[in-house]
Amino acid sequence: MEKQKNNQKKAKKQETEQNIEELTSALKQVQADFENYRKRTEKEQEKLCRSASKELIIDILPVLDSFELALKDKQDKGLEMLYSQLMSILEKKGLKQIEALDKKFDPYLHEALLQEKSEKEEGIVLEELQKGYMLNDDVVRHTKVKVSKK
Repeated sequence: MEKQKNNQKKAKKQETEQNIEELTSALKQVQADFENYRKRTEKEQEKLCRSASKELIIDILPVLDSFELALKDKQDKGLEMLYSQLMSILEKKGLKQIEALDKKFDPYLHEALLQEKSEKEEGIVLEELQKGYMLNDDVVRHTKVKVSKK
């Protein structure tokens, strides 16, 4: 009889330990799922912010173009300061001009609008027709260029 009680206690203890293991395993799975969910939502939020920033930058680029044209026509110091301030703010937000002049044509960064015979190696950017910009590592607008040919 006592042996039977001991066997029952052992069986009950094993069952309890198995339940604890199963619950611990389930808890770990829920924790891992939650951590994955948290990371995924953080990435989605970050992507949404980048997308909103990119849309804003795209809307502002024509204003930058107008500033640059105005600066070419007039030597207005106030206009220069305003342009510098605007560029400084945009650069802090991750906007960078794509350097193209005298560089090898890169279809990921440049858009060739014209070709011109030149003494330079073929495929070298001879002139920037419209500046291109990157926001962080994404091209917002390709630099429109004139490229050398033989």
